Amino acid sequence: MKRHAPVDTRILVASSDAADAEMVADLLHRDFDDIRVTFDPAKAVEDFESHSPQVLVLAFAELADAKQFYLGLYRLSTRIHAIVHRTVVLCDRRACRRAYELCCKQHFDDYVEFWPVTYDPSRLAMSVLLAARAVAAAVAQGPSRLELSRQAHRILELEGLLQEQSAVAGQRVEAVSQSIGKAESGIREAVDGISKAIFDSPGLTRALKAALAGGLERLGSEGIRSHLQEVHASLAPVRQWFEFLNGEVAPRFGPVRELAESAQAVKPLLLLVDDDPFQRQLLRRMLNGLPLELIFASNGNEALTMLRNHRPDIVLMDVALPDMSGVEVIRRIRIVPALARTPVIFITGNSTKLVVAESLHVGAEDFMAKPFSRARLLASISRLLGPAVKLAAD
Repeated sequence: MKRHAPVDTRILVASSDAADAEMVADLLHRDFDDIRVTFDPAKAVEDFESHSPQVLVLAFAELADAKQFYLGLYRLSTRIHAIVHRTVVLCDRRACRRAYELCCKQHFDDYVEFWPVTYDPSRLAMSVLLAARAVAAAVAQGPSRLELSRQAHRILELEGLLQEQSAVAGQRVEAVSQSIGKAESGIREAVDGISKAIFDSPGLTRALKAALAGGLERLGSEGIRSHLQEVHASLAPVRQWFEFLNGEVAPRFGPVRELAESAQAVKPLLLLVDDDPFQRQLLRRMLNGLPLELIFASNGNEALTMLRNHRPDIVLMDVALPDMSGVEVIRRIRIVPALARTPVIFITGNSTKLVVAESLHVGAEDFMAKPFSRARLLASISRLLGPAVKLAAD
C-alpha cells in the first residue's frame, strides 16, 4: 500500500546509465507513484527543475560521478536552492565509508549500500521514505526560536509603550480632574465674592440684592458647576478602562516575557563562508566566547547546502569564492521564501564601488572591507540579530 510516504512524493532517479536508472525506478515503484528518471547530462537541469523532486536518488556507479552530477546541478540550475529536497546516494560496500563522510559533510543527505546487488531491497525505499518525511517537515517548519524571540521582544516593546502611554494618559486624566476641581472652587469663590459685593452695595434695594444673589447662585450651581460635574463624571469610564488594562491586559504579557527570557539561552546560528582557512580561523577567534553557534562553508555550493539544511540566522559571506561569487549565492537564496530575510554581511578585500553597489543591490545588509575590527563586526551582528541576542565586545 503506497501510503507510508507523504502524499504525492516526487522522486527523481539520476544516473549516467539509462538501464540503472530504470531499474532503481522500478524498485521504488513498489512504494511510490511519482517517479521520473534522468540520464542525459544535457537534460539533467531541465529534468530536475521541471519535476521539482522532493527526493533525488543518485544511482551512479561511482561516488565521484554522483558528486560531480550534484555539483553540476547547483552550478547550472538557478532554481535548485528554491526546491526543498533531500539526496540519497547509492554506493557499493567498498565506498560506504566514503559515502558516510560525504553525508557528514552534507554533500548528500543519506546513502544506501546498493551495488552490485541489493542485499536489502527495502533499505532504499526506507531511505527515500525518511527523506520524504524530512522534506515534508522542512516545508511545514515554522519560525525559528530566534525569530520567536524577536517577535516576543517586539510584543514586549508594545507592552512598554502601552504602559508608558497609559501612564501619560492617566496623568492627563488626573490633571483634568484637578482642573475641574479648581474651576469649581474658583467659581464658588467668584460667586461668593460677587454676592458679597451686591449685598454691600448701598444703591440696591434689598429685593434686588436678593434676586441678583439668587440668580448668581443658580448660575454657579445649576449652570457652570453642574456641567463641570458632568465632565468630571465622564472621566470615570476612562479610569475604569485604565484599571482594566492594568488588571487584565498587562498580566497577559507574562507568557511572552517568559518566552523572551527563555530564548536568551538560544544561540543564533551563524554561517561563515570563506575559502581561505586563515580567514575562517581569524573570524572564529573574533567570535570566540560569544553566544553564537558557528558553521562553515568554503565555497558557494557548500553555502547553498548549509543554507538549505540549517537555515542560519545570519551569514558572513566572502564575495570572492572559488566556484561562484558570494553575490550569486545571495541572489539565489533571496528568492527562497524561508531564506529571503536571512541577514547577510559581506566581507571582502575588494571594496571598490562596483562591488559594494552590487552587494547591496542583491540584498546584503552590511559590507565590511578586510581588515576590520572585532568591535565593528560585533556591532553589525548585534544590529542585525536585534535585541533578542546580547553580544558584548571585550
